[in-house]
Amino acid sequence: MVKQEHRTESCGDPAFTLIEVMVSVGVMGVLLVSLYAGLTFGFAQIQVSREAERATQILSEKMEIVRLLSWDQLVNLPGYVPSTFTASYSLTNPTNTPAGSLIYTGTVLVTNAPVSESYSNDLKMLQIALTWQSRGLTHRRTMTTFSSRCGLQNYVY
Repeated sequence: MVKQEHRTESCGDPAFTLIEVMVSVGVMGVLLVSLYAGLTFGFAQIQVSREAERATQILSEKMEIVRLLSWDQLVNLPGYVPSTFTASYSLTNPTNTPAGSLIYTGTVLVTNAPVSESYSNDLKMLQIALTWQSRGLTHRRTMTTFSSRCGLQNYVY
């Protein structure tokens, strides 16, 4: 007796349909675009944080310079510390800034303190402001402090 095999014809070899392939390619495209956008945003945030940290360093440096002035030097500030200044983002070569690098522009303002007490003539308010342009936006940071006629500069350490 001869065995006859009975075969059933299928509609084709098992494979993905065109629709399934298109959907999977679309999902992978969305995932890759999302990954790229996330990485780009992350690197931009790191750069903004670095710029803000450098701004804080510049403000602290200028504040320390002003803090060491005597009362007479503080009242005649333009002779000791310029009322405007620029600083570079580059720490490796701050004097010869490469073209196109980030430049911070600052101002030093000394005014009477906004107080009405009897010691108001012996108190000055110092405000150091810093601005810079990055990614089409203007950023601004300020530091404010007070200095008195009989302040720290009279102490001997």
